Amino acid sequence: MTESVTGLSDEAVDTVGRTDPCAAIALGLAYSGERLTDFSPGGHAERQAATVDLLRRVRRAVPQDESERVAREVMIQQFENAVVADDAGDYLRDINVLFSPPQHIRMALEFADTARTAPLLEQVGPALAGWRESLERGLQKDLPAARRQAVAVAEQLSVYGNRWLPEFGRQREAPEQTVAAARRAYLDTATWLSDVYASQAAAEDAVGEERYERAAWAFTGSSLDLDDTFAWGWEEIARLTAELRGEVERWRPGLPVSEAREILDDDPAYRIEGVDRLRGYLADLTSRATDRVDGVLFDLDPRVRECRVEIAAEGAAAAPYYMAPSEDLSRPGSTWYPTQGAEVFPRWWLESVWFHEGVPGHHLQLGAFAVQDSMARYQRLLGGTSGHAEGWALYAERLCDENGWFDDSGTRIGFLSAQLMRAVRVVVDIGLHTPRRVPAGFPGARGAITAQVARRLLEEEALVAPDFAASEVDRYLGMPGQAISYKVGERVWRDLRDDASRSDGFDLRDWHMYAMRLGPMGLDQFRDEMRAYPG
Repeated sequence: MTESVTGLSDEAVDTVGRTDPCAAIALGLAYSGERLTDFSPGGHAERQAATVDLLRRVRRAVPQDESERVAREVMIQQFENAVVADDAGDYLRDINVLFSPPQHIRMALEFADTARTAPLLEQVGPALAGWRESLERGLQKDLPAARRQAVAVAEQLSVYGNRWLPEFGRQREAPEQTVAAARRAYLDTATWLSDVYASQAAAEDAVGEERYERAAWAFTGSSLDLDDTFAWGWEEIARLTAELRGEVERWRPGLPVSEAREILDDDPAYRIEGVDRLRGYLADLTSRATDRVDGVLFDLDPRVRECRVEIAAEGAAAAPYYMAPSEDLSRPGSTWYPTQGAEVFPRWWLESVWFHEGVPGHHLQLGAFAVQDSMARYQRLLGGTSGHAEGWALYAERLCDENGWFDDSGTRIGFLSAQLMRAVRVVVDIGLHTPRRVPAGFPGARGAITAQVARRLLEEEALVAPDFAASEVDRYLGMPGQAISYKVGERVWRDLRDDASRSDGFDLRDWHMYAMRLGPMGLDQFRDEMRAYPG
């Protein structure tokens, strides 16, 4: 008897709750026991066997309706990506500053119910030990991570152990001995990474063409021509640089673009002082954005209107991020800002970024998915790709600009800076990992794209602060293929809207809602599905 796609979808989500509790906690799924994920080779083998079995069965399943057909394609792509990554041994070199086991453990502790804090803290040591076992296996198989990532994550773990965890333990009223044991686990792992693993890690950051193409497919769900994408990225840099130069000239005639960031940072009108004021400002910005789009550009479900603003843990990477609502909607969606110890924040730059993270960006999109009970559970909760989600959020920033939300030069310079940063990501991410060079007509023409070149482009072209630029480059080098997903995804969203808008009677709100009802997926599938839009 043929199994149903819906039944397999439910089983796949339940499997995550059983075998990967860190992911389940962060995503707000039901999960079993007071455990953190087993990151050892044995724990990974259990997850891998479950994925292979699910892939085999979902390939044979026969969809009963359009929703199941879409979900089946999403599941097959996701499971195939996981199997390919497993076969390549990626879990044996899983170290990066944004999404690797240490960060998954920290986020699981943050998002778990308070009553589970102490039992989960007791699991920090075993979880980190399992991850270390996998990394040691990777060294034995000549699959080392890059030294840069090992050193950077060691620094993160030291911050977790020395500063974040003691405060977290006090807030959660966790037993002192339990907190002390978790701290030792963090600090011992940091020492092992910096003193032992780093000496055997790869000196080379680049992953090469083959591994990069595989990662780019997994993050975007699109078969990319890297030469075309690289060339287009430089075209976008040129276009946005001209637009930024024009905005700076209107604001301060004759001012070099390179001096704009310092002036804006020092202007009291564009500064927010104090963490409490920052949180209040971002919460008010999100609320006003929600009121502006509801019933105009989108129809928002009242169950997911709320979007909280939170301050990220010490030691987190510099980039703000978003967490979707829990499956049962008891935990609202939330935006997170890493202050990294700062007390003064750039309002001119933050507005566009917060529209990206909150409304009309991630919170609007992922909130819309969260309330679609008719969608297969796996697709709704786990079927997304970075290209689809980040592409939407970057499209949402430009949607704000189209509707006049950046009503003064300062915040519009911030918007263009954020757009340029994503364009720079395309060329530096591809160039850092593959042997492509700076083209003619740009500074450093015909030279290789190194970490130093990448930082210079971010700071001088996109007005990114030096500390943030350094964190960004570490991120690109540790997660090949992810950084390009923003602009690549936005390109698909914008192209599809341009195509649809040629029809008589095109309604932008209706088009937006049609895309939301389709749900998360890879970009190639999304492009195909949107061709059926009836508008």
